[in-house]
Amino acid sequence: MKAPPTGKLARSGVAGLALAQAGVARIGRQARKITLGAQAQAGAQDKFEADLGRIMFRALNQLKGTALKVSQLLSAHADFLPAGVRAELAKGNYQVTPLNRALVHKVFRSEFGQAPEHLFATFDAQACAAASLGQVHYATLADGTAVAVKVQYPGIGSSINSDLRMLRSMLETLGPATGMMPPPALVDQMMAEVAHKLGEELDYEHEAGQLAWFRARVTLPGVVIPQPFPAQSSKRVLTMARLDGLHLDQWLATKPDQAARNHAGQLLLDWFFHSLFELGRVHADPHPGNFLFMPDGRLGLLDFGCTKEITPGFLAILSGAWNALLHGGSAQDVRLAYVALGVISKELGQEQFERELLPAMMPIVNWQLEPFRVSPFDFAHRSPVPVPDKDGAATLARFSSGMHPDLPYFDRAYMGIMHMLAAIGAQVVTQNRWIERTVTKD
Repeated sequence: MKAPPTGKLARSGVAGLALAQAGVARIGRQARKITLGAQAQAGAQDKFEADLGRIMFRALNQLKGTALKVSQLLSAHADFLPAGVRAELAKGNYQVTPLNRALVHKVFRSEFGQAPEHLFATFDAQACAAASLGQVHYATLADGTAVAVKVQYPGIGSSINSDLRMLRSMLETLGPATGMMPPPALVDQMMAEVAHKLGEELDYEHEAGQLAWFRARVTLPGVVIPQPFPAQSSKRVLTMARLDGLHLDQWLATKPDQAARNHAGQLLLDWFFHSLFELGRVHADPHPGNFLFMPDGRLGLLDFGCTKEITPGFLAILSGAWNALLHGGSAQDVRLAYVALGVISKELGQEQFERELLPAMMPIVNWQLEPFRVSPFDFAHRSPVPVPDKDGAATLARFSSGMHPDLPYFDRAYMGIMHMLAAIGAQVVTQNRWIERTVTKD
């Protein structure tokens, strides 16, 4: 494919076309409502959701960069979106159209002053995978080591600010038109998260350092982190050891038995708590495209462009909140824990907290803690994420005072792992030594 458009007008034009196509799809859905029965209308709604998801993904795939990163976020964490839309947007995790050979060579000449064929013993010009910020090529080093080479798309960094404004407009326009897009407050939060993440993810030298950091410290059996090769890496090219395996959808298509699902799920959950409590740092972009299910049962981890150090103070506060909620703590304990997390103001009194805010909070809190109330927990029967009604959302917004700086990264990593466990349908032991440190009082 050709390079993504970099001019503001060209990129805005892609978004404008998507909005027009979404409008046509909406008109078609309204027409079908008039002529179809109830059962047929349900099928028409499913088709509309899938059509809308395809329209959005097609536009985001053309824009790449910031735009496609939003596709990943929407598919993995914005559970207020219909399943049909999320399924199409999930293609942003690893089903992205790659760049052509000439543009790849242009990046290498800019970074190393030579073509990739001169830097490696072999270099496959056909990308094996493509994502929001770059694509991956297979190659071998002079000593025969098999490597994967991530190449950043040209011009990504220059379009961040204009993309954020354009995407905000796109989502806000689709919202009233379809009734299916996130509200403005969540759009703002999402844009802020994307802007922060891209600052780190565009620097491949930073990612190489994170790969080396995790690789030197991870002691969890069954988890594999590829070795980076600094001599063949730069700010826009990252070379690392090649891992052989399948992404989640590909692996599930092989129809693994329940034992294999349980094994993979246990590795995912243990990896999350190992990184949280043993390393004090989380892989903060846990979407399915960043994991490989390897033939020997090991779990390969990819893309360390976004990681976050989690402070011991945050973990202590989290422990207090989970203890109170799981082990019959008082409502006062719960309020104090959420005040400490920065979620609610300390000026909110206990009586008002119990009467108004706690009932609005409990559906999502119970969903978060559901796997830890029984062990092993069967994620095939995981409850759907509760979506607050209008009154509940207004109550949560009214009493919200911000959050602990570590909380959004913890929530993002935790939710990503929970979604993957549900997709796998794993039966997982949830009362292990890491979780016990969270939910059991000293």
